[in-house]
Amino acid sequence: VIAPPAGEELLCSTDSFFEGVDFDLTYFPLKHLGYKVVTAGVSDILAMNARPSQIVLSLGVSAKLPVEALDDLYEGVRFACDELGVDLAGGDTRASMTGLAVTVTTLGHAPKERIVYRSGARLHDLICITGNLGAAFMGLRLLDHLIVGDGACYSIREDGLL
Repeated sequence: VIAPPAGEELLCSTDSFFEGVDFDLTYFPLKHLGYKVVTAGVSDILAMNARPSQIVLSLGVSAKLPVEALDDLYEGVRFACDELGVDLAGGDTRASMTGLAVTVTTLGHAPKERIVYRSGARLHDLICITGNLGAAFMGLRLLDHLIVGDGACYSIREDGLL
């Protein structure tokens, strides 16, 4: 049972992340993935001008990932939760036939009159963002075009030659 503080509304947001679509474990350590999913969920609640309080984490885990590897994922989750002041309130773990899947549901609360909705956006409103737009995509593109062998990196040209 979850109840917001008196005089406040409960907010809920869910984000899903799928291996091969949203992340590649070749380049992305599980600890970083754990951190990423928490911060993504918390950011949705913050964008509504609310205070995040709890997350629920559900995993779909394929047989190719050893159960011990999940310790790394949860290390990132715990670090982010501690840093952001939210509680990991529960979740679920299931088998996956298609790779790792992570879904985070984030709960938060705010006084009703302070909640900001997407539908409230108007022409000429100021939109603020944080971070470097496109940096993650460009980093992945760079990684996809490098071969590591004998400690050296080689760029692959469009014709497939080094």
